[in-house]
Amino acid sequence: MQGKIVKGIAGFYYVDVAESGIYECRARGIFRKEKQKPLVGDNVEIQVLDEKEREGNLVKIFPRTSQLIRPAAANVDQALVIFAVRQPDPNLDLLDRFLVAMEQQRVPAVICFNKSDLEEEGQAERLRRIYEGCGYRVLAVSAKEEQGIGQIREILEGKTTVVAGPSGVGKSSITKLLQQEISMETGEISRKLGRGKHTTRHAQLIRIGSHTYLMDTPGFSSLTVGGMEKEELRQYFPEFLPYEGSCRFQGCVHIHEPGCAVKAALEDGKVDAGRYASYVSFFEELKEKEKRRY
Repeated sequence: MQGKIVKGIAGFYYVDVAESGIYECRARGIFRKEKQKPLVGDNVEIQVLDEKEREGNLVKIFPRTSQLIRPAAANVDQALVIFAVRQPDPNLDLLDRFLVAMEQQRVPAVICFNKSDLEEEGQAERLRRIYEGCGYRVLAVSAKEEQGIGQIREILEGKTTVVAGPSGVGKSSITKLLQQEISMETGEISRKLGRGKHTTRHAQLIRIGSHTYLMDTPGFSSLTVGGMEKEELRQYFPEFLPYEGSCRFQGCVHIHEPGCAVKAALEDGKVDAGRYASYVSFFEELKEKEKRRY
């Protein structure tokens, strides 16, 4: 029997099997021996031990198309990063950190600005211009007024999408709206666990359609940029890519060098000043980490 791991906690893996429901499974010792850890999002084969109690063993993990480090997950097709237009005002430094993390892990990101019903003076349009100028798909929606939810649904169709964003931006409201047309036996997971302990600290997949899953992650308020050399950072700002190779010096990191094509584009308004400020800030952060390392 084949399914997808939708949650893993305390040595148990909860596997969603189409048309059958969720099975609570243990991983066979062979995975430990081969140092292979099952991840949320893994497509697996299970051996059913008790059909009535929906219990089984994981016997095989199918090859992964992708693997995320933060959060630890497999077979993620894209990220939906949700911030609010207002209440709270968007922390663009945090948004840029998340986008760098997704670029680093080669996961395409879609940016969703919620609470567009609260916007003033074209805030949503200004944010859209900034991030569409960087090559990202940007949506402005209102969970409260149920506007733009159909657009999100189209983008998610047939994919596994990691959903992330800080607390208070309406992530859960959007997720509930997307779930309206399908009931998944998440209650079964809760009953087996016996209590809601740990649920906010672990990634979980929520099925919202046939072969369509959302991976909910805990709200985050900080995110460090790491796992790279400072010279690599420029690769993760897609708006810089058209200018690579046009700077006076090979290997230009677009900070202090003369004849820098990115800084020229910044002066011409072709690169957003706020995004460039994020880049410089992250570069300095990596530089400091490098100093401490040596």
